[in-house]
Amino acid sequence: MSPRDAYVLLQDGARFEGELCGAARHAVGEVVFTTGMSGYQESLTDPSFAGQLITFTYPHIGNYGVSAAAMESERPWAAAAIMREAVNREDAPSAERGWLDWLADCDVPAITGVDTRALVRHIREAGSMEGGLFPGSIPETQARELIEREPPMLGRDLTALVSPPEVSTLGEGSGPRVAVLDTGVKGSIVRNLLARGARVELHPAASTPAQLLAHDPDAVLLANGPGDPAALDHIAATVRALVGRRPVWGICLGHQLLCRALGLETFKLPFGHRGANHPVKNLHTGRVEITSQNHGFAVVAPGGAHTLEPGRPARFDTDFGEAELSHVNLYDRTAEGLRLLEVPAASVQYHPEAGPGPRDSLHLFDRFLEGVGRGASG
Repeated sequence: MSPRDAYVLLQDGARFEGELCGAARHAVGEVVFTTGMSGYQESLTDPSFAGQLITFTYPHIGNYGVSAAAMESERPWAAAAIMREAVNREDAPSAERGWLDWLADCDVPAITGVDTRALVRHIREAGSMEGGLFPGSIPETQARELIEREPPMLGRDLTALVSPPEVSTLGEGSGPRVAVLDTGVKGSIVRNLLARGARVELHPAASTPAQLLAHDPDAVLLANGPGDPAALDHIAATVRALVGRRPVWGICLGHQLLCRALGLETFKLPFGHRGANHPVKNLHTGRVEITSQNHGFAVVAPGGAHTLEPGRPARFDTDFGEAELSHVNLYDRTAEGLRLLEVPAASVQYHPEAGPGPRDSLHLFDRFLEGVGRGASG
């Protein structure tokens, strides 16, 4: 056995061989995949990937190195990286460090030489599940025990892990003051707000409505983040107390929390939506945008359906007036957007900040901040 031998083991017993190429230790969590052809550093540092081992479907990962500009938070949050052919190049114009050197520096386990196509096909058929990356020196019996001890993603609250311990304020612009309920916000979301002149307050996920409104913000943004939204009804209650008092806009987990605050349920997708090539249709305009996505849960439509008809929004009554699910994913027809019709609140399931990904939806930041001045959002 070579000192670099390693393997990926899934909860159902499926095993995939490879070679260690990051930190020389094991990692356990939910094994998922992302279809992005670039953005590997952004993915590893996205707090929404906390508790997950990322399988990259694109074969070559690391071609352009890593850089400070590509960080989505202060550290990697994903548990491990699983790759077909990892590269450690530093000769790209923007590279400040080699990918594999950076993984080792950050103590992130990684594996290369894996048949990622076979692994992804297995996950697509069997669903995302707990698993782990293990050095070959760890026997499979021990690996199984470690996997069994790992809590499932269903029912898991990870917001305390990724949320800041105290309030911080960023930006000195003359634009709106935006209070962010920080359940794991990506840096590129904050950067998009700051670039448009907003002043941004980042609040811990456990903040009360009074704490979020203490400095009289002009609007509230509900951030992305990891875990099961059904385990966050204490945060959904906070969101409910904010609707109608300030314009509210949610992204990804923030979309799910806003929907739960209005009485809708959420459910776990078989293998989630992760990548930069997801078509989403606006059911009002008929326009389709290619979007970046990273979520394993989705919103149940009114009446209990897990999908939407592609022709028109699904309207329903709330304590704040009429609302509608306004966008649909054209891959599987799951809900991708919400709009309240009588108070300023809206959300999208996808990531308009394009960090990384297509820029089709960047206009939503303009619409949000312009709407704050008009008393509307989304």
